[in-house]
Amino acid sequence: MDRAELTDRLGAIFRSWVEDPGSDVVATELVEGRWAVRMAQQTRDFTTVWVEPGDRTVGFEAYVLPSPRGRLEEVYRLMLVRNHRAWRVHFAIDHGGGIYLRGRVEAERADEEVLQYVFAEIYELVDLTFRPLVRTGFGR
Repeated sequence: MDRAELTDRLGAIFRSWVEDPGSDVVATELVEGRWAVRMAQQTRDFTTVWVEPGDRTVGFEAYVLPSPRGRLEEVYRLMLVRNHRAWRVHFAIDHGGGIYLRGRVEAERADEEVLQYVFAEIYELVDLTFRPLVRTGFGR
């Protein structure tokens, strides 16, 4: 399957989620070759997952927080503890210290079932760690 076919297949899955009244996915849009998939969350209003179809893999990235202002060691420890239990996605930091969830699956395995697992894991990691990370890194 080529990238265009993969992009179309992903789009069909994401649109079906938006149309499902029981789904937490509220919007999806193709932006410069990547899908932006917006999920409603319990601990914060929304999380946008960027889904990038490639030749061999599909990548996932969700922004969690900007670079913490303090207690970095404790923040990173929280992230590593959560990474230990994560299966398909993991916490990562960018060059500026921003916190993200990232993951990747083989393109040929990126069917609705696998995508549901990936998005469920992102949802759960945000719900479990967002408030503790904010409290620890920003003192709120």
